[in-house]
Amino acid sequence: MNKFTLEYAQKLDNLDPIAPMRNEFHIPKQDNGDDEIYLCGNSLGLQPKKTSSYLNYELTQWQKLGVKGHFSGDFPWMPYHEFLAEESAKLVGAKPSEVVCMNSLTANLHFMMVSFYQPTNKRNKILIEDHAFPSDHYAVESQIKFHGYNPQDALVLIKPRKGEETLCTEDILQTIEDQGDEIALIMLPGVQYYTGEVLDMEVITQAGHSKGCKVGFDLAHAAGNLVMDLHGWQVDFAAWCNYKYLNSGPGSVAGCFVHESHHHNKELPRFAGWWGHDKETRFEMDNTFIPMQSTEAWQLSNPPILSLAAIRASLDTIKMAGGIEILRNKSIQLSAYMRELVQQELGEQLNIITPSSRKASGAQLSLIVNTGDGKTIFDAIEAKGVTCDFRHPNVIRVAPVPLYNTYSDAFNFVTILKEAMQ
Repeated sequence: MNKFTLEYAQKLDNLDPIAPMRNEFHIPKQDNGDDEIYLCGNSLGLQPKKTSSYLNYELTQWQKLGVKGHFSGDFPWMPYHEFLAEESAKLVGAKPSEVVCMNSLTANLHFMMVSFYQPTNKRNKILIEDHAFPSDHYAVESQIKFHGYNPQDALVLIKPRKGEETLCTEDILQTIEDQGDEIALIMLPGVQYYTGEVLDMEVITQAGHSKGCKVGFDLAHAAGNLVMDLHGWQVDFAAWCNYKYLNSGPGSVAGCFVHESHHHNKELPRFAGWWGHDKETRFEMDNTFIPMQSTEAWQLSNPPILSLAAIRASLDTIKMAGGIEILRNKSIQLSAYMRELVQQELGEQLNIITPSSRKASGAQLSLIVNTGDGKTIFDAIEAKGVTCDFRHPNVIRVAPVPLYNTYSDAFNFVTILKEAMQ
């Protein structure tokens, strides 16, 4: 059967064991009432249907109980962040004690650098990618300046090879080997936001540690997208947002990981707040800080319950689907199908800069438009009911999300894109 037919795509949908999960989400509608082809889960995930009931429960608790809601009901607010730990840990390959939902992504990266970027005159460099997400670059530069160093000297930028779009693992490892004695911190993405390239976090962490560097990752595009093992890989820290593949709402509270090997280090510097203080004595209001023996120790203030309720709804929805391994398995097949259609129908007009190997790619495909103006083409497919995103100078990013996207979405997207490019 010809793969470039709607009939074939529908056959794949009928064989998909988690296809019913789409019914657990609110799918945006076009003006004509049809579902959008929503391929922007790498930017903002769709709303699970559980979310409103989870939020309304907490609003009712607040309405009925006031401050007593901290200690009452099925999900009292005082320990609420603990209700998210087990499922969050499964998503990143961690122990529940190693994860916590708090703050925002960039704030968490700053707090992690307070603890894990401790420059000296000999070792003061930070290794990042040349085309890092701007917020990460700003955060790293500001930390270097805060410690009295010059980013021109202390910032090491990894670049793709000439004529290539993605990073080469061998180049990263060689840089670590050559400059590792001067590098205090390696901070790279799990998935590069522009190209969709998955970095080899395990190998990079091993190389960094062999040279005495601390190693952390921005998992904004990796959490909920990849199967990871942060604990087993011995990653020092990581942070991620919960609103992309984790569908917890715009600006949702972020996630954070600190390896348990650091939990008992009382000499580790940190910015402290009372929610990181030992919970057994927190309300004795003593001014001697006693950190919790977990990643919770990096918390500052009591968390926003309504946002955590939305995260709990999303985590429970992912649990319904069977977990990250099930999602990743479908994602590999779904993105591969879309890739095959793009290459078959538009191979000369588009380049897919996302690596083709399963190990080096996640859900996202980044398409460079070779013929015509990419923004004009993007606007045209958007007018036909496709939601994805555009990155200058000429890249269209699409992310078929296994929780709610279908093989028919992939087929219809390529059909619309082909028409727009013609």
